[in-house]
Amino acid sequence: MGLALIQALTVLQLILIIAVIFYMTANMIYLIRLQPVVQPISNPPSLSVCVPARNEGRGIQACLESLLNQDYPNFEVIAIDDHSTDNTGDIMQTLAQENARLKVLKGADLPEDWLGKPFALHQAFKIAQGEYLLFTDADPVFKPTAINTAVHVMRDRELDLLTLMPQAEFGSFWEQVVQPVIFGFIASLTRFRNVNDPGHKSAMGFGAFLMFRRAAYEKIGGHEAGKADVLEDVLIAKRAKLAGLKLLVADGKQLFSIRMYFGLKEIWFGWQKNMFFAMKKSVLKASYNIAVVLGFVFTPYIILAINIFEQTGWLWIGMAMTGVVLVSAAAYKACDEMGLHRNNAVFFPMGALIMAAIMANSMFHTLVRKKTKWRGRVYPVEKNF
Repeated sequence: MGLALIQALTVLQLILIIAVIFYMTANMIYLIRLQPVVQPISNPPSLSVCVPARNEGRGIQACLESLLNQDYPNFEVIAIDDHSTDNTGDIMQTLAQENARLKVLKGADLPEDWLGKPFALHQAFKIAQGEYLLFTDADPVFKPTAINTAVHVMRDRELDLLTLMPQAEFGSFWEQVVQPVIFGFIASLTRFRNVNDPGHKSAMGFGAFLMFRRAAYEKIGGHEAGKADVLEDVLIAKRAKLAGLKLLVADGKQLFSIRMYFGLKEIWFGWQKNMFFAMKKSVLKASYNIAVVLGFVFTPYIILAINIFEQTGWLWIGMAMTGVVLVSAAAYKACDEMGLHRNNAVFFPMGALIMAAIMANSMFHTLVRKKTKWRGRVYPVEKNF
């Protein structure tokens, strides 16, 4: 490799690193972080929590118990057993016998034009009585103040939709390697200033916490209007924004947590199903994002190694080292945000490589195999995702 080429790559690498850090820092300034609210609400509105569950025996009990233990006086929990083949239904029925707030419904057969999660949530909505509706997943664990805080925020800010990012929980080695990079990537794609600007078309939704005013949810057609959406959380938020509804995206780490996937296999297939859809099925956009992630997290160490090996001089080695220091500082900050030990930053380059492979595989399954699979169901990608 010629000296001029190495020098050019070193300069371009440093420019990319500085640009990404500047963008991420500016973006995080606009992130609203919610703190728990303990004071009770006067005339608390009724609220229905809708929980879809398909083969969630591992976490459904902790999820439902945390919801039933809320410091909010006027709510119900509706859990849909979406044809589980494990002990999910038994766990939910046992909890329902112990707590009158919990209603358990056996899911109907999935219609051909629906995907599983939107249909389960639609069924829960059909029997929900609440003035407010909270749509969540079967694996988050909520602090007792979560609903009370969210309703306070909805009222104080006169919101139609509140969606919150959870505290991520990391168990296995591979979760600590891959998930922080993916979560950091998602946060960087969420332009908090724009999504919280009523005049901007940008929107974002997190399926673990979507709280609607009932009237707002009905106005946009609910989940029925997105019956075939793999990214049902993002797209329902987009429909809300297009309808002129007031949306807030915020950090809810103080209110609830979630361990999304257990081990590398679940991470791989879990993100494979929707990562390319998040790129709007654009090869150009997916390729660009793969290049940026690798260029920011992985290649700085390669550039430094090349400069040292080729003995390009202290100026160029110093520039390459500056890039590595900046990337390391960003990784430390990411670890702090996600509650990880800073030593985990050393694994981020490996996580970036695996994330790039997942994104490429998601693209392959969508464009070549033309299908996506999740929870034992296979869906053709011709559907309106």
